[in-house]
Amino acid sequence: MRKQPERSVRPFARTAVARPASRPRMGKAATDAKLAEERSLVLSRHGVSRETVEKLDAYVELLRTWQSRINLISPATIPEIWTRHLEDGLWLSHLARASTRWVDLGSGAGFPGLVLAIALCGREGAEVHLVESNTKKAAFLRAVIRELALPAEVHAERIEDCGEALGAAEAVSARALASLNDLFGLVAPHVSEDAVLWFPKGRNHEEEIAEASAHWRFDMVKHSSQIEDGSVVLEIRRLKALAGA
Repeated sequence: MRKQPERSVRPFARTAVARPASRPRMGKAATDAKLAEERSLVLSRHGVSRETVEKLDAYVELLRTWQSRINLISPATIPEIWTRHLEDGLWLSHLARASTRWVDLGSGAGFPGLVLAIALCGREGAEVHLVESNTKKAAFLRAVIRELALPAEVHAERIEDCGEALGAAEAVSARALASLNDLFGLVAPHVSEDAVLWFPKGRNHEEEIAEASAHWRFDMVKHSSQIEDGSVVLEIRRLKALAGA
């Protein structure tokens, strides 16, 4: 693995704070107040258009509505949707701003895939393919795409069956889906040599990198993440399996 110097250039300065594993649920008034506070913080750190803000607001409202019927995200993190879930997608759209053809693996509630689609809305050639095998979550993703007229498509199937979409992707993302080594095994048979992989990872990312390095050769850049202290976004290029690994 050729590890390039870590990049720390960011559109804003922020000290990430470690979050407890669980916390008591807030009442509606407290939740609404916390959402408004964190929305203001996130928007103050990212220069997005009025149209993008409107779509992000609509997305959050749809997520909260659907959350009452199916479990899209941990209920305890609803007050922190903007900082815990959504902001990493905005940061990723900044880091990979040259890419317009995306595949997001294990999209779940749409982080970061739907955020990327919102950020790309209106750009020529933009398309985001969301791979989510859970039919209920796939239905939610389709509802958001339809309501917000996003340049995105949902694949309610296994990653292994999405080779065509992966082969055409300029960029691939996956959040909280699998270890780095397993992610490489899933995408390597399908992606092009020029594709860039963008994987947000937590505090144990060094262990995952060490494990993957025993089986793969790749170029890597680490970018700071906003989720918690020690988390990163890994930018991976030129992925190749090691002979005999």
